[in-house]
Amino acid sequence: MRKRHQDIILENIEIEAVAAEGKALAHVDGAVVFVQFAVPGDIVDIKVTKKKKNYMEGFILRMVQPSKHRLEPFCPHFGVCGGCKWQPLPYEMQLAAKQQQVEDQLVRIGHLTVPEISPIVGSDQIQYYRNKLEFTFSNRRWLLDGEDPESIDEVHRQGLGFHVGRFFDKVLDIDHCYLQPEPSNALRLFIKEYAFEHGLPFFDIRNHEGFLRNMIVRNTAAGNVMLILVFWKEDRKVREALLDAIAAKFPEITSLYYVINEKMNDSVGDQECILYKGEEAIYEYMEGLKFKIGPKSFYQTNTQQAYKLYSVAREYAALTGNEVVYDLYTGTGTIAQFVSGKAAKVIGIEYVPEAIEDAKVNAAGNGITNCSFFAGDMKDILTDAFVQKHGRPDVVILDPPRAGIHPDVAKVILNAAPERMVYVSCNPASQARDLAIFCDPAANGIENSRSAYRITAVRPVDMFPQTHHVENVVQLVRI
Repeated sequence: MRKRHQDIILENIEIEAVAAEGKALAHVDGAVVFVQFAVPGDIVDIKVTKKKKNYMEGFILRMVQPSKHRLEPFCPHFGVCGGCKWQPLPYEMQLAAKQQQVEDQLVRIGHLTVPEISPIVGSDQIQYYRNKLEFTFSNRRWLLDGEDPESIDEVHRQGLGFHVGRFFDKVLDIDHCYLQPEPSNALRLFIKEYAFEHGLPFFDIRNHEGFLRNMIVRNTAAGNVMLILVFWKEDRKVREALLDAIAAKFPEITSLYYVINEKMNDSVGDQECILYKGEEAIYEYMEGLKFKIGPKSFYQTNTQQAYKLYSVAREYAALTGNEVVYDLYTGTGTIAQFVSGKAAKVIGIEYVPEAIEDAKVNAAGNGITNCSFFAGDMKDILTDAFVQKHGRPDVVILDPPRAGIHPDVAKVILNAAPERMVYVSCNPASQARDLAIFCDPAANGIENSRSAYRITAVRPVDMFPQTHHVENVVQLVRI
C-alpha cells in the first residue's frame, strides 16, 4: 500500500539553505523539502505535512543536532505566534537571505536584466523596532500544549494578542512582545486585566458578540503614544470607565481614540475614529520635517529604517531641482515632502482621504509650497487627462501596496514617459511583475507604448528584522 504523506517521517536530514516565505530547505531523493523554523546546518527528523510531485513540506519532529549557527529564540511565544519566525537565524544570515530573495524574484523568476544588486541596508534595531501594532480580543484564545480546557474558567479562556496562522477565530494571548517599545506591553496587559476584573467580554468572531474587539498602539521616536480601542458596540458608561482608567494609568498617552465597529470584519479604515482625550495626532520628524500621523494615517512601521529607505529612493530619483515629480501611493506625503527640496513640483496621489488631508497639513506645517496632493483610487485619478492638466512627470516614485500597481496605472505612466522611475516595494514578486511591464510593454500586453525602461540600480532595505519580509528599491531609466 502506498504510504500516505501524513505517515512519512524523514530522518537525519541536513537543512541546506534558507528558502522563500521564511522557510528553510533540504533535498531528499531529488525532492525539495521545505521546513519552518529550521536553520542551515540543522540535522533534523521531519514530519511531512504535504507531498507533491517535486516537493514536500513538513515540520521539525526532532532536533538531532542543532546547527552551529542556531540561536536560542528570545521570545517565549516563538513557534506558536506567526511572527518573528527567523529568531533562530543570526541577523547576518537573515540579511543574506533577503538579498538572495530579491535577486531570485527579479532575475531567476522574473527574468529581468538588472545590474549588480547593491548590498542590503540592515537595521540598527532588530527588536522593538515597530511603531504600530494591532492586537485582537478573543473569547476563545489559542490553548498551549499541556493546557486543559476543562480546568480554565470562561474569563481566562479569553485572550488578547495576535491571530494564529490559518485560524481566523483563534488568538494567541501575548505576555510580552518584542516588536514594539513600551508602553505597548504594559498597555495591553493593563487593559486585559481591567477587562477580567470588570467582566468586560472579549469579542466572539464566530457569533459576533461581545464588547472589546481590537486595540492599536502607535508611537513615535519623539515619544508620542496613540491608543485606538475598538469596541463591538456602544456602552457609554462602561466604555468611558475603561478609557478613563487607561488615561489615568498611562499619562504618557498623547492621543486616546475609540471606535465603535459593528461590521463583520475588523478593518477600521471606513469607521469613525473618535478622539476621547489628548491630541488629534502624533508626530514624527525626519531631516527637520514634521509629519502628522492620525489614527488612519500610513507611515512606515520601522521609523529608523524609513529614513534609510527614503534616502535610497531620493538618491535614485537623482533630482537636480528642476523636475516635476509624481509620488504615487504617497500616504501622508512623506516621500513627497522628503524629496520636495530638490524638485520643482511634486504631485502626490493616495487612496485614503484622511491620509491626504494629513499630507496637506504636513506640507503647510513644514512650509512646503511645491507639493499638491490628491485623494482617490490610483487608476481613476492618474489618467492621461490628469497628466495633461498637472504636467508631465520627469520622475515617478512608486510605493504601492503589496499587490503592486494596476495595469491601467502602468499604461498611463508609460504614456507620460518620465525620464526616471523609482519603484519602492514591500513585495519583490509583484514588483518584478510590474518591472517587466515597464521594461517590455509590448510583451506584457501594452501596445503602442511611448516608452520603455531599463533597470539601472537595485537596493534592498530590511524594514522587518526576524521576518522574511524585505523592502526593495529599483531605479529605472527611460531607453
